[in-house]
Amino acid sequence: MDVDTRLLRYFVAVADHLSFTAAAEELYVAQPSLSRQIKQLESRLGVELFVRASSGIEPTAAGNALLPAARRQIADWQDAVRLARTTAAAERNVLRVGFTATGGGTFARNARAVFKERFPGVTVEPKRFDWGGEPQALRDGLADVAFVWLPANLRKLHSVAVATEPRWVAVRKTHPLAEKEEVGIGDLRDEPLMWTKLAPREWVDWWAVNPRPDGSAPVWGPENENVEEMLEHVATTSGVCIGPESMKSFYVHPDLTWRPIVDVEPLRIALAWPEQPANPLVREFVGVVRRLES
Repeated sequence: MDVDTRLLRYFVAVADHLSFTAAAEELYVAQPSLSRQIKQLESRLGVELFVRASSGIEPTAAGNALLPAARRQIADWQDAVRLARTTAAAERNVLRVGFTATGGGTFARNARAVFKERFPGVTVEPKRFDWGGEPQALRDGLADVAFVWLPANLRKLHSVAVATEPRWVAVRKTHPLAEKEEVGIGDLRDEPLMWTKLAPREWVDWWAVNPRPDGSAPVWGPENENVEEMLEHVATTSGVCIGPESMKSFYVHPDLTWRPIVDVEPLRIALAWPEQPANPLVREFVGVVRRLES
């Protein structure tokens, strides 16, 4: 009997969180839909996988028996998909370089240019991913290497830190903060901050500086799915957004002003790649980046 790996991923997420609500948030699915999928898996297996407990839910004996095998099957399938995608890219003499928004900024552009000079026959394909999606794209074989904004889950990946960028805040040109040359994080205490559910929570909190130095939490503004939505929200509301310095020139907006935040740590950018890359061009690109970094 074949079981959809999607159902296994849902099962593992529920088992990890011991909560349908938390698992649904991680998977970006509605809780009722997740519950139906687990019921479908139980029906196909002919066993009950979870039971209600005083503290929520817990796996049955059958659920505990299935869990390690489910993890292995998911991992094996992900490895197979990644291998197929990266092998196809290598066969076409293509290197896919992942990034979020402005990626690695000037450093990344220089690295791609130097690589193209040394390997003129290689096609370099930039691959953009939204809000912290670069590491998973590498694990899924959607990119061969990627410039990753830290913090990030780099499980099953190699990485090397390559650059830093100061963090800036974008506000409407009519906003009182636009009159300042620079701001501190305390100046943003009461400002609604743009955010997204699509990124890992650790990533969101780091960008939001949550908690703030005084222990307070940010005022959360509208959610967004990409940079363009975020900037439009700022341009049409009283909210603000925080981004790397390069964003102010990459995403020029007629209604926005950017100001440096002087008292928060800068963004750290890493180059990441799979532990066992199937595309031999990966090692060449990593070598180029390391020589530029030194």
